[in-house]
Amino acid sequence: MKFGKSVCILNVGGTKYAFPKDVIKDFPLRRVSRLHSCASEREVLEVCDDYDRERNEFFFDRHSEAFGFIMLYVKYGKLRFVPHMCELSFYNEMIYWGLESSHLEFCCQRRLDDRMSDTYTHFTEEHHRAADDSRTDASSNGKRDSKWLERMRRTFEEPTSSLAAQILASVSVIFVIVSMVILCASTLPDWKTAESNMVEEHRIIEAVCIGWFTAECIVRFIVSRDKCEFVRRPLNIIDLLAITPYYISVTMTVLTGENSQLQRAGVTLRVLRMMRIFWVIKLARHFLGLQTLGLTLKRCYREMVMLLVFICVAMAIFGALAQLLEHGLDLESGNEEYASIPAACWWVIISMTTVGCRRHVPHHCAGRVLGGLCVVSGIVLLALPITFIYHSFVQCYHELKFRSARCTRSLSAEFLN
Repeated sequence: MKFGKSVCILNVGGTKYAFPKDVIKDFPLRRVSRLHSCASEREVLEVCDDYDRERNEFFFDRHSEAFGFIMLYVKYGKLRFVPHMCELSFYNEMIYWGLESSHLEFCCQRRLDDRMSDTYTHFTEEHHRAADDSRTDASSNGKRDSKWLERMRRTFEEPTSSLAAQILASVSVIFVIVSMVILCASTLPDWKTAESNMVEEHRIIEAVCIGWFTAECIVRFIVSRDKCEFVRRPLNIIDLLAITPYYISVTMTVLTGENSQLQRAGVTLRVLRMMRIFWVIKLARHFLGLQTLGLTLKRCYREMVMLLVFICVAMAIFGALAQLLEHGLDLESGNEEYASIPAACWWVIISMTTVGCRRHVPHHCAGRVLGGLCVVSGIVLLALPITFIYHSFVQCYHELKFRSARCTRSLSAEFLN
């Protein structure tokens, strides 16, 4: 460095550190070591925020406590996160001073990777949505049609976006509840007797509910930005699966008649009628708990696959051993409940999940010992991935609750305006 004194002072957020110029030259932090090669004050100000020539003091408007932990890395060679500080904020400080995630200790590096992965998963969709909103606003050039379509889209897609959206969501929930009550009541033994007296009322209510769901789905499809993305969304597919059976059943009834001789058509109608139970999943649009469950399953699919693999491996091992001990060793007096490995696998599932079946139990001593091992192994194997799923569920719940609170604040401002 061609200017200044022999001692350099780094002022980071009010905390001062003094170093000889020779130490600055080979400093482990790239931003600090760049000061040695600066030939003018202009180059110095490109590295730091301010510079005092008289005291040879360099000012950095950064987090002082984070820099203190970074200095511990310079001194001892170990870099860890600052307690009670966001991992991403500390990582930004690291990048500013010229460090990378590989400089972190393994435990902290794993925390950073998990946090970055969660942040990308949590907010990528929201950021894309905000970018789409900005692009839509820029391309519309103030046209009222684009603003009207955007308002309609938010009303139908985001139940907490406005007062009209909340009213629309409440009406939709009422129709779902009415439809489910009718579907459940239709399976009661006394329903057939009462159906002859109120068959028209039943059909009218059912047609009104289906008409509402159909109109809602069509409007949401029309006002959506990307039609292909709309069709690929899971909730929209569920809506289609819940609506389509009604029109298929009506068409088949018209073609074959109420007292059709085609028994297979009657079975098909009953199956299609029961498919309307998917309407219950429509409540996920309006209730935070169901949204949390769906988001948790989406983000924990690796843990769910791991759980299924554990169960399948245990089924293969304990099922084969149970069939051998209960039936394979003595074919004459063997337990017929374990005559095959698939039958034994059923016993393994109900044992590992601690459900149990009084009629499906081992009779021999060796089989009972194996049953005890199966139950204990099931408790251990099922508990391992459930811990990760639980933490993800809590995280998803707090995230969705935060988004809901933010939408509520926007709704309150809109109502006051």
